[in-house]
Amino acid sequence: MKKPFLYALVAAVYIIFIVLVMQTASSFLPPKDNLLMPITMLGLFVLSAAVMGFLFLSEPLRLFLENQKQEAFIFFTKTIGVFACFVVIFAILVFLI
Repeated sequence: MKKPFLYALVAAVYIIFIVLVMQTASSFLPPKDNLLMPITMLGLFVLSAAVMGFLFLSEPLRLFLENQKQEAFIFFTKTIGVFACFVVIFAILVFLI
């Protein structure tokens, strides 16, 4: 269970990092309504999809290609389950803070 927890933790930390950078930048930079903002947001979305895809699928795909299909499924579901726990914790914190 160590590796799925680690992958889910890295995904959660990545999200926290992106949000903190965006919050910090928004307090220093004046709001600009130009063409670069949607381009930047779409680029960040694509980058995040690639990072999350790697974190959630790289190890299960490796296991699957090594004909360890059950282990791949278990690894994937454990990673998703641990990440879901992080999301629930974040949601609880939203209502408590």
